[in-house]
Amino acid sequence: KKPRMEAEGAGGGPVAGRTLNINVGILGHIDSGKTSLAIALSHIASTAAFDKNPQSQERGITLDLGFSAFYTDVPSHLQDKGYDRIQYTLVDCPGHASLIRTIIGGAQIIDMMLLVIDVTKGMQTQTAEGMIIGEVTADKMIVVCNKIDLLPANTRNARIAKMKEALQKTLKPTKFANAPIVCVSAAPNAPPDENAPAAAVKYVRKDAPDVAPLIAMIQQETSVPQRDASAPLIFSVDHCFPIKGKGTVMTGTVLHGRIAVNDTVEIPSMKIERKVKSMQMFKKPVDSAIQGDRVGICVTQFDPTQLERGLVCSPGSVPTFEAAVVSVNKIKYFKGPVKRNTKFHVTIGHSTVMATSHFFSLPGTHAMDTFDFGIDYLHDEELTATRSVQQRTQTRGAEESSGGVSGGVSESGSEGGGSSEPRTQWCLLLFERPVACPARSLYIASKLDTDIHTKQCRLAFHGKLIAAVDDIQKLRVYKVKERSGTMERIADPYTIISKGLFKRQTDLDLFLGLRVRRTSNGAVGVIDSSFGKTGKFKVRFNDTQTDTAGRNSGGGPKRY
Repeated sequence: KKPRMEAEGAGGGPVAGRTLNINVGILGHIDSGKTSLAIALSHIASTAAFDKNPQSQERGITLDLGFSAFYTDVPSHLQDKGYDRIQYTLVDCPGHASLIRTIIGGAQIIDMMLLVIDVTKGMQTQTAEGMIIGEVTADKMIVVCNKIDLLPANTRNARIAKMKEALQKTLKPTKFANAPIVCVSAAPNAPPDENAPAAAVKYVRKDAPDVAPLIAMIQQETSVPQRDASAPLIFSVDHCFPIKGKGTVMTGTVLHGRIAVNDTVEIPSMKIERKVKSMQMFKKPVDSAIQGDRVGICVTQFDPTQLERGLVCSPGSVPTFEAAVVSVNKIKYFKGPVKRNTKFHVTIGHSTVMATSHFFSLPGTHAMDTFDFGIDYLHDEELTATRSVQQRTQTRGAEESSGGVSGGVSESGSEGGGSSEPRTQWCLLLFERPVACPARSLYIASKLDTDIHTKQCRLAFHGKLIAAVDDIQKLRVYKVKERSGTMERIADPYTIISKGLFKRQTDLDLFLGLRVRRTSNGAVGVIDSSFGKTGKFKVRFNDTQTDTAGRNSGGGPKRY
């Protein structure tokens, strides 16, 4: 039986006036009641909602992203922002471990997250992965303890209090330490909450369980996201299907910029352009949409089987590449080292592509917030960059204002961190097939081939795309190599004659200017020239040099 999509005071759809759209992701373990919660909240459903996929109905689980929406008046703290109504677009993500690609793709388009927990089971494996994805993709999270109607009435309050206490301890080391916890039941026959705020009750559908406390909390946590309609269009497509006599409909979320009827758009992965013939927003015709809006666009002469998920953009605004430099932050829950030349499943938007990782950093302990192709970088054998939430928060504003993307910050010790000097790391990702992606896009690297029945975090590191690389030779990354030689004699107070580093046939011109360190006193000089034809060479120092006897000339061969 389909839910009746009507609401008291809401009218079942958007009204005339300026509407603010907030994308709310619903994440959690399989069978925690995410789809039931979406049904309970929603006033209107899209063509992809509530497990309409035949396979989902057959298996009884969510297999794809589902979209629906509900509407409320503008909360009091946003009354001065110029909006007449709030539209909350719900992104119902699958909970099964094997669908993590879909979950990550859905999470990257949200403004707020609902982490749904079965109150009878507590935190489970995919609950934890959902929380980690939320830490990377969302700024706000509400924890929803669902299925409270399954708790015995005589122990319900005590068990809810115990569950809240356990969840608060789990959340304490995360960026969501102060996340609100709301207890509901998405079951159709759940008893109403007598203490629910009256201002939120009017938005609950007549045939839905009482979710007014959750609606009130969502309103309270709502803020106006930054939207920029002037940027080039980036439209994330999550479903594509034909309509007979009309054309092909692409549904998705506007990530950047603005889209309007009669605009020409490009499908960058296919290098083709099409004109937008019409648009709808939750079955209502519209002329345009801006960043953050969920919309369906209709184009003609396009085969929908060619694009299941992907990007649509302003012509020429999204590059296609097979290598990229990215900022990198290790996810602290990932166990084991993250070595160079390791393959990961890299999810960018709705695309997941295998890529090989190569890490590098600035020499020493220098930290730098922006990447520069003109600088020499040091090759790293593995990733050590784990950045705390506080450090991410402090640098986010600088990244947005400067246009740069900071790398990770290494913390000594274990996950709790130490206070060592920060060291910036980056990563070169070599993709196995071309990727179409705009700059500064978020990515998550995972080991999805890990056994899903093990209780291990599969998410390894994350960051943002800094620059596409068309020629990896432009990237100046070097490895440190050392060889030991012998000082033969001091030629003058600033020059020594050495041997043992090079063979007779070596072209010493290739090594001129390289640094040489004396192990006896730590003095550093540079290779100045060859000496004779037997592989000997001169090393020039800025300071006066002496032998072990304190002499600055003469003496026989010495090893230092």
